[in-house]
Amino acid sequence: MIIDWGSFLSVALASLVSTCVVVGLYALATRLMAAAGRAPQVDPVEFTDAITVVTPAEAAAAAKRARKAEKKNPLTPAQKRTALVGAYACFTLCCFAVLYGIYLIVPYFHQ
Repeated sequence: MIIDWGSFLSVALASLVSTCVVVGLYALATRLMAAAGRAPQVDPVEFTDAITVVTPAEAAAAAKRARKAEKKNPLTPAQKRTALVGAYACFTLCCFAVLYGIYLIVPYFHQ
């Protein structure tokens, strides 16, 4: 069995670069969402047979801190809107990159 190391290296490099691009786009989109004042915040969930992760007092304190930080945001409304559009663009590019990767992997799409 002969291994084509050049092809192996090119596939390894392509997967490494594409992974970095997808993760970088997602991180940038999340950062832009936070800059636009729409930071992702998950409400606490109570489970019937599990430990509550966040108490209601902690959730209220976190919401108060988020409102206070939003008031301190130095961006103008136009800059916030631009950051939000950029975030959606990054999420869209990330989605297309993942869909293209699935297209390349699944042979059914190549027939």
